[in-house]
Amino acid sequence: MTAVYDCSIESELLEGLRAARGAIGRGELVVLPTDTVYGLAADAFRAEAVQRLLDAKERGRDAPPPVLIPGIPTLNALAENVPEAVEKLVKEFWPGGLTVIVEARESLLWDLGETKGTVALRMPDNRHALHLLADTGPLAVSSANISGMPAARTAADALTMLGDRVSVYLDGGTVGVEVEPGADQASTIVDATNLHLPEGKLRIVRQGVIPADEIARVVGAELVA
Repeated sequence: MTAVYDCSIESELLEGLRAARGAIGRGELVVLPTDTVYGLAADAFRAEAVQRLLDAKERGRDAPPPVLIPGIPTLNALAENVPEAVEKLVKEFWPGGLTVIVEARESLLWDLGETKGTVALRMPDNRHALHLLADTGPLAVSSANISGMPAARTAADALTMLGDRVSVYLDGGTVGVEVEPGADQASTIVDATNLHLPEGKLRIVRQGVIPADEIARVVGAELVA
């Protein structure tokens, strides 16, 4: 049965977080607020839960979900290595609207889809999301919408699209910020997997809430493709 919890009411927030933890533990799906858009979350280490997430979004395995994490120590635990440029970026923009693609540790026992050995990681700037992540650990999280439809900025938007495919909805009000014309409301995604090459550069895969010139300011324009 689907349940919606109003996070502005303390008692509902606590009940909702408990329900969300339970749903994640059972391999079910949860919708949660982030600082950019609402996210559709599943246990990153349960392949059947990740597949349930992809099915709910009507999305293929060729579009693996990013992973939300509670902090920089988890980045170091999940990445095979963390380039200096990535260290600078996460120090500047985490928690916040920056997703970094890095090489995933080969020892990780998960199946996020066709990742080609990489993982996209982000620490969101939303206290409800961080509270849940502190209890569950890394969550596979993609925008809470059917693929091809606008990303949800309210829990009601997500509920309209996803309905009972999701067990728990955490309603944190309207989320997101104003962005530059042509930019996405979601996080800015930076691919750092080529930095080990002699001429390797950071590649901005998706322009989101953090402008490209801010990325260049932190790491140097010469490192941004």
